[in-house]
Amino acid sequence: MASPATRSPVVALALACHPVPTVAVTVLATVLVVSAGNDVTTVAVAAAAVLTGQLSIGWSNDMIDVRRDAASGRQDKPLAAGTVSGRAVASATAVALVATLALSMALGWRAGLAQLCVVAGGWVYNYPLKSTPLSPLPFFVAFGALPAVATLALPDPASPPAWVLVAAGLIGVSAHFGNVLPDFDEDAAAGVRGLPHRLGSFGSAVTATLCAVAASGITVAGARPPGVWGAVALVAAVGLAAAGLVVVRRRPSSEAAFYTSMAVAAIGVALIAATGVLT
Repeated sequence: MASPATRSPVVALALACHPVPTVAVTVLATVLVVSAGNDVTTVAVAAAAVLTGQLSIGWSNDMIDVRRDAASGRQDKPLAAGTVSGRAVASATAVALVATLALSMALGWRAGLAQLCVVAGGWVYNYPLKSTPLSPLPFFVAFGALPAVATLALPDPASPPAWVLVAAGLIGVSAHFGNVLPDFDEDAAAGVRGLPHRLGSFGSAVTATLCAVAASGITVAGARPPGVWGAVALVAAVGLAAAGLVVVRRRPSSEAAFYTSMAVAAIGVALIAATGVLT
């Protein structure tokens, strides 16, 4: 793997967007849009809208934090490490933001506003809520809005069931607590004081686990899959979450809680898609 100093500007720009969360959110959103019964064109537009919105969030995050990241020696952050210019990241952010605005509204004003709530949640987290006890709130709102994008984009727009919104919001909160763990010490040294940092690394891992399992339980109860599949889904969710918790207990800087939370989220989304509750 190339060192930060030898990465090309294009690769550095791609890494600055926080690629794993960006791709994960885009995939989850796309599956929801497909499961709601939207046509191919709508699915493609929605996927592009979510992707460009997530790109704008990731790049703006690094722009806002660049001084703090540089001061704490974050060589894993391309902008702080100097492997990509601030002008390049700012330009990419602007293009992504304009694109997500246009693509979101192309879904219709209802779905467009829901998608822009997703984007706004990410930006509000970046500033000013990232270092406050309210840091999970934008994740709950943003992820909770994703199912609404799927159902409001239909030719006959409809609001999704309330339990879907709650389950999706809890998935977002779980992702937030799990995602901070690998950078926990660096963030703390840089002065980031969101709710996960106030709870500590293990407390954050426990919170991520509980939110993921709760989301899965709500999904099973709401989607009502055939009994055996519901039981299998719950056992798998609890098993994955527990495994991630055990790993984090032994290695606090592990990304296990984030990845297991995303795996549990995938189980929930698969149940929603398989049972057709959004159609």
